[in-house]
Amino acid sequence: MGEEVNILGIETSCDETAAAVVADGRFIKSSVVASQAELHEKYGGVVPEIASRAHIEKLYPVLSEAMERAGLEKNDIDAVAVADRPGLVVALIIGVTAAKTLAMAWKKPLIAVNHLHAHLHSAMLTEEKLELPAVSLVVSGGHTSLYECSSPLDLKLLGSTIDDAAGEAFDKVATILHLPYPGGPSIEKAAEKGNPKAIDFPRSMLEAGSLDFSFSGIKTAVLYYCHGQDMKGEDKVPSMSEQEIADIAASFQAAVVDVLVAKTKLAADKLNARTVLLGGGVAANSSLRKALERMCEQSGPSTGSGRSRKLLVAPKPYCTDNAVMVASLAYYKFKAGQFADLTLEPQARG
Repeated sequence: MGEEVNILGIETSCDETAAAVVADGRFIKSSVVASQAELHEKYGGVVPEIASRAHIEKLYPVLSEAMERAGLEKNDIDAVAVADRPGLVVALIIGVTAAKTLAMAWKKPLIAVNHLHAHLHSAMLTEEKLELPAVSLVVSGGHTSLYECSSPLDLKLLGSTIDDAAGEAFDKVATILHLPYPGGPSIEKAAEKGNPKAIDFPRSMLEAGSLDFSFSGIKTAVLYYCHGQDMKGEDKVPSMSEQEIADIAASFQAAVVDVLVAKTKLAADKLNARTVLLGGGVAANSSLRKALERMCEQSGPSTGSGRSRKLLVAPKPYCTDNAVMVASLAYYKFKAGQFADLTLEPQARG
């Protein structure tokens, strides 16, 4: 084993088949992602069985390309890492089986990585000196969670969604508005020409002090707005102007962003956090990034220094599911000797 630690990461938790090689947790030697968006588009969401079959077909070519781009052979790899939770079990099992097989065949350590923790770690990729404590927000299609981050390996869950995740709400509202899948980019694009104050959609904060999230209410509010309160009226969207659809998209997006920022600020104030981390697919949303940036500039830890909080956001290529985040976080588990054995099984929840 040389001085440089090369880790091969594998990610198959949902509908992206990904592999990457990262050295020393920071230096990206390769990153390959095969998206399945087109396969799931007509269904308006991810179909587990289709995702699983696509992972089987794509994983070997993706792994081969990742190794080829990195210019490495199996002897150059120090460990094999894989996202083992949370996610679709039928999808996770493809990556976990491949990782266990490679670890056994190559006689390399196996490292299990929590998919959500990896998303948050992608926000630390370019940061040499992380100021702690940090509040970490992961916002994706299946998850909306807040964590207290004391170190890359020490994450404590503070709150999570009790129903729909933010990304799931984006997908469902995009379907209501007859916008293309995936919903996040479609809603953001439509919202660019809309008035975020046109419609006062609800902001569900739950009980006072709660750090949990709920986005089913706003999804239902958009549905009622477009179909009538009794759901007996016809779908009004086809007869709406482009401006009306843009206003709905902008108002919906503004409501979701308001809740995400308010909850993050509440957590950061409670912990006197110096840093806010943002990761996950919805972290690519420009409105969310700007709103969190404003919040961090206007509020900081009560140290008397007058400094604002620092916002660290995952680079856009690493917001959606990827294997760089898996291999990067695995480096710290490698250094800590946190290895898995070949009995590793995927878990739906993390």
